[in-house]
Amino acid sequence: MPLIITLIGILLLIVLISYFKWNPFVTLIVTSVFVGTLSGMPLVDVVESIKEGLGTTLGLIAIVLAFGTMLGKMMAESGGAEVIAQALIKRFGLNNVHWAMMFVGFIVGIPVFFQVGFVLLVPLVFTIALKTGMNVIKIGAPLLAGLLTVHGMVPPHPAVMAGVEIYHANVGLTILYAILIGFPTAVIAGPLYTNWLIKRIKPTPSEQLVKELVQENNEQALPGLGITLLTVLLPVLLMLGQTITEVTLAETNQFRVIFSFLGSPIISLGIAAIFSFFSLGYARGFDKETILKFTNNCVAPTANILLVIGAGGAFNKVIINSGTGDYISELATGIGISPIILGFLIALLIRIATGSATVGLITSAGIVAPIIATMPNPPSAELLVLATGAGSLAMAHFNDSGFWMIKEYFNLTVKQTLIIWTGINTIVGFVAFGFILILSLFI
Repeated sequence: MPLIITLIGILLLIVLISYFKWNPFVTLIVTSVFVGTLSGMPLVDVVESIKEGLGTTLGLIAIVLAFGTMLGKMMAESGGAEVIAQALIKRFGLNNVHWAMMFVGFIVGIPVFFQVGFVLLVPLVFTIALKTGMNVIKIGAPLLAGLLTVHGMVPPHPAVMAGVEIYHANVGLTILYAILIGFPTAVIAGPLYTNWLIKRIKPTPSEQLVKELVQENNEQALPGLGITLLTVLLPVLLMLGQTITEVTLAETNQFRVIFSFLGSPIISLGIAAIFSFFSLGYARGFDKETILKFTNNCVAPTANILLVIGAGGAFNKVIINSGTGDYISELATGIGISPIILGFLIALLIRIATGSATVGLITSAGIVAPIIATMPNPPSAELLVLATGAGSLAMAHFNDSGFWMIKEYFNLTVKQTLIIWTGINTIVGFVAFGFILILSLFI
């Protein structure tokens, strides 16, 4: 019965989101109540579990999300993302622009959401296409691959950070493994897949849209490359510094103590966000009122993302407290399926059904986490985060908002969008999963 109740709960989640178009936050809370009640939990305990799960998850994620969004906003308003793009294009040359754009997506995507990064950089895609006469897909598809890879697997992205919390993974190691796995994945899904795409798809973007975006982009003054890279990569460097000192130095070593503080996600992102106020704000001529406006305006749209992540944490806690998690753990252990494979498959199925990578990652992590808690030799928690993230990216289709955004921006047919968007998502998910399985042989 515990397994049946959980499966019915997941089915309810899928139907309410996909068919009835309910808000994912509302759906996750309803599903949590449903699973908890049918599992025999007292009603008071169901409510307490939801409160505990939501509060614990958002305790870290809310702060990380706020600081990360502010950092991304400062990059957008200052033109820092375009600086990185132009530098890489100059270094690689126009003939290798697809490689440059993959690097752009990979670097710029670290502190910003996929949608933000795409909207931020799509003017550059159209500018290059307009000036060179290149197929817009050769420029845009590798950018999508770079942005998607970091969106689903690299902290401090909120859903990935939620996975880190649920699995109790090390942030620095997760970043390190994500880069090792993500970079070759982005190469295959980006430049290599693009070489196949451009022979078959040659869209013609809306002239009016291109004119508006290119004109807006050309009016922007740009900051320096060095200070932009330092600002963007500062939180990642601090997190990696924490991991390196934990591995190489004694617990009482002062440098380790300092980096343990500076490298925590909250502090590192906070430092980077505040630093961006000066490096990409005041230094670019923005006054204090303008920077305040930027930070106020950018946080509001993240409310729904926060609610969904918090509700995912609530669902996770109900599964654990109801005893369902223990039963699933015993069942999975008896079957002998690897938690890494299980996490990938569950996230993949929920992604296909709901269209949400966030819901797929967090729900899957909540189901798999109790399994590894009872294992004498559990797999790497960091690889579990990445496997679940990879599953949450693959097989995107019509119920994914990104599908329609890409279709409209590049003026594609539905078939072309499936080939480009669904193709890139699926390659990223399955190739990353393959690399994760290989890495799991050694870690």
